[in-house]
Amino acid sequence: MANLFDLTGKNALIVGGAGGLGKLVAQAFAEAGANVAIASRTESKLQAACDELKAATGKEFKYYVMDAGVEEQVAAAAEKANADYGHIDILVNSQGVNKKFPALEFPMDMFDLVMHDDVASILMTCKHFGKYMKEHGYGKIVNVTSVRGKIATKGPGNAAYCAAKGAVDMLTKQLASEFGPFGITVNAFGPNIMKTPMMTKIFEMRASEAGITVEEYLKQQGAGLPMRRMSDPEDCVGTALFLAAPASDFMTGNILYPDGGLTAIG
Repeated sequence: MANLFDLTGKNALIVGGAGGLGKLVAQAFAEAGANVAIASRTESKLQAACDELKAATGKEFKYYVMDAGVEEQVAAAAEKANADYGHIDILVNSQGVNKKFPALEFPMDMFDLVMHDDVASILMTCKHFGKYMKEHGYGKIVNVTSVRGKIATKGPGNAAYCAAKGAVDMLTKQLASEFGPFGITVNAFGPNIMKTPMMTKIFEMRASEAGITVEEYLKQQGAGLPMRRMSDPEDCVGTALFLAAPASDFMTGNILYPDGGLTAIG
């Protein structure tokens, strides 16, 4: 029972691990004993993230420059990572984009972009890393989805994002069905909107439109939740660790919601 959350000896790769939630997950996995690598598109950000992670944990981190939306790059990164580590035991998919337009005005090229970067990219990483997990007879895949795969927003703008996250949820379930016989679990967790660097400009814009400070805006947004506050990325790290650890070995095809209670009342 003492080893339920121990990742000692496991090798993990975090797609989108250069910033925000992905970087925190990488740190948590390393602190739980895993050997951790991160992947994203921009090498300078990956290098900076690895330096920050080493300073925080005292451990070395590898990185792979990879656009998760380009299958050739995903296949190459999967081959290289499995060669470097012997095998990748844990894959976290924390990549994606959001483009906001009212549904009546949504440019189809932007809709296609969101679906590709948020859904197809996850299928590609699961496909290529999953092949090696099948050979090894073990794997943990953790997809980052959203509460918006379960409940819609009240206002316009999220037709693509909600559709994409709903697709990620069902993709997670289907992959769990297909990969289960190979010893691979596939689960996901769906955060609420979080206070990440990526969201800073959006919060500032909405606060300005309302004529209030960002702090007041965040307080208002959190007031409607049972937990009475907005989410921080740190609120999701424990859920990610649970889904990657032995504690969840008999759980697959599930979506967990560290969302402050939004899906309970939404």
